[in-house]
Amino acid sequence: MMVTFISQCEKKALKKTRRVLDAFANRIGDNTWQTLITEDGLNTARKMLSKTASRSTAVSCHWIRSRTHSQLVWIVGNRRKFNLEGNVPVNRTELDLSHKEWEQGWQLNEVIVLATTMAGLFHDFGKANALFQQKLRGQTTHQGEPYRHEWVSLRLFEAFAKGKADQQWLGELSELTPETAIRHEKAILARLFTEADGYQPAFSDLSPFARIVAWLIVSHHRLPVNYDADNAPVELSQIDQWLSRCFGSHWNAPNALNLGKYDPQALADNWRFPDGTPFLSQPWQQKARQLAQRASQYPWTSHEPVDWLSQRFVSHMARLSLMLADHYYSSLPLEKSKPKWRDSHYAPIANTDQTQGKRKGAPPKQQLDEHNIGVAINARRFAENLPSLKWTLPAIAQHRRFSQGAEQEKYRWQDIAYRKTKTIATQSETQGFFGINMASTGCGKTIANARIMYALSDPWQGCRFSVALGLRTLTLQTGDAYRDLLKLGDDELAVLVGSQAIQRLHEVQNTSHQSSGGSESTEDFLEKLFISYEGQIYDGRLKHWLSSQPKLEKLVSAPVLVSTIDHLMPATESLRGGHQIAPMLRLLSTDLVLDEPDDFGLEDLPALCRLVNWAGMLGSRVLLSSATLPPSLVKSLFDAYRAGRAQFNHAQFGDNASTHEADDAPVICGWFDELPARSRR
Repeated sequence: MMVTFISQCEKKALKKTRRVLDAFANRIGDNTWQTLITEDGLNTARKMLSKTASRSTAVSCHWIRSRTHSQLVWIVGNRRKFNLEGNVPVNRTELDLSHKEWEQGWQLNEVIVLATTMAGLFHDFGKANALFQQKLRGQTTHQGEPYRHEWVSLRLFEAFAKGKADQQWLGELSELTPETAIRHEKAILARLFTEADGYQPAFSDLSPFARIVAWLIVSHHRLPVNYDADNAPVELSQIDQWLSRCFGSHWNAPNALNLGKYDPQALADNWRFPDGTPFLSQPWQQKARQLAQRASQYPWTSHEPVDWLSQRFVSHMARLSLMLADHYYSSLPLEKSKPKWRDSHYAPIANTDQTQGKRKGAPPKQQLDEHNIGVAINARRFAENLPSLKWTLPAIAQHRRFSQGAEQEKYRWQDIAYRKTKTIATQSETQGFFGINMASTGCGKTIANARIMYALSDPWQGCRFSVALGLRTLTLQTGDAYRDLLKLGDDELAVLVGSQAIQRLHEVQNTSHQSSGGSESTEDFLEKLFISYEGQIYDGRLKHWLSSQPKLEKLVSAPVLVSTIDHLMPATESLRGGHQIAPMLRLLSTDLVLDEPDDFGLEDLPALCRLVNWAGMLGSRVLLSSATLPPSLVKSLFDAYRAGRAQFNHAQFGDNASTHEADDAPVICGWFDELPARSRR
């Protein structure tokens, strides 16, 4: 085929692009190349461009079909340098239309930013206690503390904010000075509840914004678990009030139920702060003033009081931002510390340098005030970038294999499904989509699923979706189908399996034409993940946080992910925050295909409903695919999706409609099979 490459690259990306394209084509202009090339050669050129791509990269490829017609094949890098046909704009508008594609929603993102940043400032206050500092410096024999630092941090924040309206405690922070900070420090330590005086609910008498900040502080490592469930069960009738009535230290760690193994001095040191809290640090005071002044400007009283903790999208996005920022900043090497965020007169440390392996008494790495400030700033940056996350990740656009008609008659129903889906694509962006593909076995459901997801997407932004299956061998077979029939390359499709051994086994079986019944996804020998993906994140918003975790980077980046369902399930089930980050980012930035959900047993239905509910809450569109779907299963999953989507709609478009209108917006539904088509609105 004859192709033309057009480069609109800038800065260093221009030299990198020229170096790649000069090896494949003849340069016929400063930024234009033309050549005869095979399809394999064209795919190789695209992969090499993708590996060196950055935000300054923008290359389009046009297939010259005749003397009067050319077709855009693909774009690598910044798609905004071209239009849908791959043409370069010659005029610019004077209006500032930047980022409009993601500003038509996320109307509560400022609350997410403020909550996660404020929680970042307070999240490790509890590490200032004498026992934790002794542990970091190798001066105690105790392996853990009676009360974890998250619980102590919660109590310290509670002592500051309890009984105050949001505007009051934010106003006190916005006017913080070294003198007032000392007074607040003394008042906090005097009011600090040490658990020895009897049970007192931590979340009672907290204002709405303070409640969500307190929740983020206590859950930034792990979600609460009732370790004393046998002695203090939560009655079903009280489940909506458990946080204010039942939540205690035994929900944070089992050590709180086994205090007898600690000597009295250790118990006392757990609540003693000889060097004070970060309130005494002047850099911390400065950052607290800046954030509190920004928070005070938010119109908290312009609408009815909102329980921000009950707004699930807000609370989960804020927690995700805090967890990711904490993981990132804690992993930074010692040489990347920020001395300007440290007060030389404040001694407590947050962590130690474990580069030589975990050992007792390792040298200090980050001071406590610096760590809290660093986590707060990175949490703010990440939360501010959440609205643009989906649009800055690699996607599949202008892919002719998705849009071209089927060649065989028995697959023509896919063309009808594709065209019908295109008519509701725009509407589904604001109302959600719940689809069912019940075509008979052998009619091409696997490819139809991909085409339906492609039809739902904006043709300019491209599609991103995840396919979740129950069996690992089916996962590899689905990946093969996408590669062979849709011509997806290794930089467009990621296949996530348990280990390289399973990948090799699948290749051997394909070579010898042996059949396999599949293996369950819970087997012990599949602990280490193997991700078959060669693409990269070429936008800096995520690379900044995920560069130290290449598997996580690949999992989030891939336009199409095929995996077993257990790799997405931690988004809803993981108690430790680190395991939730990847699947949550995946659901937030892609649509979801559940393949053969009826293969799961009745005992798996709650887990399936949780996953579909979270997909709706995070804005995904969902497609079920199976030749046999019981009505009860479909009804349960639809109800779960609709409930989650109501939370998403309220957070995204709450200012454009009343709360009830946002919650009750009808979900767009679709049914696809090979039978004669019918469309009804």
